[in-house]
Amino acid sequence: MANDHAFFALIARMRNIDRWALMRNTSKENIQEHSHMVAVLAHALAVIQNRYYGGMIDPGQVAVAALYHDATEIITGDMPTPIKYYNQTLRASYQEVEDMAANRLLSMLPEELRVEYETLLQPADPEVEALVKAADKLSAYLKCVEELKAGNNEFRLAKEQTYAALAKKPLPALQHFIQHYLPSFELTLDELQG
Repeated sequence: MANDHAFFALIARMRNIDRWALMRNTSKENIQEHSHMVAVLAHALAVIQNRYYGGMIDPGQVAVAALYHDATEIITGDMPTPIKYYNQTLRASYQEVEDMAANRLLSMLPEELRVEYETLLQPADPEVEALVKAADKLSAYLKCVEELKAGNNEFRLAKEQTYAALAKKPLPALQHFIQHYLPSFELTLDELQG
């Protein structure tokens, strides 16, 4: 029987799950660090969507959903993108595994708290999910930028492919972020402060 008070102890273990396992990294990134950046970006996208494009979404709700968007990887590990999306059959199978992991995590909360976390581990709101997915892709792109700035050409193709995927997304807030904020991530610290 699962410990119905183990949820938060498992969430704290997100820092132990490394991302980008198939690639040489100059700086390792774990899912806890990644989830924080996704939350920052998702919150920004929600604010931009509301301010400039008539959105009516709660940026806090989006940020919290982003904090938990990879929580199932505590159980499943981080599946590299090329494998996860290799074909529809594999993607559907992995979705089943993610759903099982989400249910297992939820079982580690007292019954009266589970309802609060269900929508974080299995988002029902398509607008929240779209913003979190866009922020997740942005975070992956920014990791590629950081690695290339450090001289790691291992991320060159990943950067190109990720940018192409971002450019195709029709979300106005994402395109606004790409146009106005993304170029700053290519700058050095001195250039950012100058």
